[in-house]
Amino acid sequence: MRVAIVHEWLETYAGSERVLEQLLEVWQDADLFVVCDFLAEKDRHFLRGKVPTTSFIQRLPRARSWFRYYLGLMPIAVEQFDLSAYDLVLSSSHAVAKGVLTGPATLHVSYVHSPMRYAWDLQHQYLRQARMETGPKGVLTRWLLHKLRGWDHASAARPDLIAANSAWIAERIRKTWRRESTVIHPPVDIDGFPFVATKQDYYFVASRMVPYKRIDLVAEAFRAMPDKRLVIAGDGPEMARVREAAGGAQNIEILGRVPQPDLVRLLQGARAFVFAAEEDFGIAMVEAQACGTPLIVYGRGGASDIVAPDSTGVLFPEQSAASIRGAVARFEALPIAPEACRANAERFTRAIFRDRIQALVAQGLAAR
Repeated sequence: MRVAIVHEWLETYAGSERVLEQLLEVWQDADLFVVCDFLAEKDRHFLRGKVPTTSFIQRLPRARSWFRYYLGLMPIAVEQFDLSAYDLVLSSSHAVAKGVLTGPATLHVSYVHSPMRYAWDLQHQYLRQARMETGPKGVLTRWLLHKLRGWDHASAARPDLIAANSAWIAERIRKTWRRESTVIHPPVDIDGFPFVATKQDYYFVASRMVPYKRIDLVAEAFRAMPDKRLVIAGDGPEMARVREAAGGAQNIEILGRVPQPDLVRLLQGARAFVFAAEEDFGIAMVEAQACGTPLIVYGRGGASDIVAPDSTGVLFPEQSAASIRGAVARFEALPIAPEACRANAERFTRAIFRDRIQALVAQGLAAR
């Protein structure tokens, strides 16, 4: 059986690349197709020596730094891949990969991290953050997103089977594409986050400091709880806003970006991991649970797939400092066992992901 794997683009080793890594682990002889490939040499280990086939976007002017500006051309780019010789096509998609063209003899299974967020329900948030709500650039961007929505909806009919990375994304798929999907949670390297039962007296948050992560709300909440220590790790464009929200409070320590061993140590020792973002899934939450660390997290998005309420953590209902403070108070009244947190994380191993994606493919092949 000839197999092709289609991935959006290669730039960093992040969440979607962890999925790609496991697909390549299962289908080791697969050919790999990507819109463009600018992955650093030090991060290429998971590709198993494969040299991806790229699209014409790879050769456009300043593509290395500008490739995201070519988003409007990416539907055309993925449609140019000739996949006619393959029996099985697997796409890993958060933008355009699921739109590849396949014939009736080919089974196409798409693992969807999310429909295009910026083209659908998060369009207005994207325009605000990019400061393109008005003016010529705003008009052009709205037109482009309108065209992308039409293509995205039409191309959603192309995969034979769709896997969603969480129940939240399955609902988004149902809403935007009117397609049903099978929930297969993304793979998490929980062995890289060893269990530690003994906790210290601090709360912890680690994240890229970008607007939707809402680290500022966590800092604001703990500034009003001077008896509770908060440690913040991460860096990004929102750092100044986070520092302002912390207000110089003595109980809040902002570390900036930390090396991976320090991140693991901080997760292992934390009384709880606090997270205020609405995530499609939330791998960092599973990593905290693997360390035996309870969660205090916003209750929308993938968090509801991860947290066992009152057993491995607490969900708060609103993205507000007051809601976070209320959740901390509820958490401190609960007897959450670190062992229960680790057991919960065991549901999201890489081996389970591989088994479930293979089972979905087998189901599709059996139905042909």
